Amino acid sequence: MRTPREVSESYWAAECRRDIDGVMAHYHSDGTYEDADGLRRGHAEVRKAYEDSFREYPGLEVRIVQEYVGTPESSGLEFDAVLIDREGRRFRVRGVNVVVVRDGRFVSVRSYEDRPSLE
Repeated sequence: MRTPREVSESYWAAECRRDIDGVMAHYHSDGTYEDADGLRRGHAEVRKAYEDSFREYPGLEVRIVQEYVGTPESSGLEFDAVLIDREGRRFRVRGVNVVVVRDGRFVSVRSYEDRPSLE
């Protein structure tokens, strides 16, 4: 069984490659993603959120700062990330993803994060 951290590390690697199919492989078909912009449920809605982000920010770097283990299926992962826009500007984003996994994929991801700010 993959831990929430292992799933998150693999997911962030796919997201940093801007591999939309790789990102979506980390979600159950009825999985959810929620951030300040709202709740997305199911592959179609979750995928659109990532496609929009990839379009606006074609580059991403992520570092896990710390994990806060809840249960064997859930964790909070503090992250420090840099989004890179089409002009090459770098925007720092810090936050925490609270994740729940089942069978090695996300049931839910709730992202509490700062708004991007220029580095």
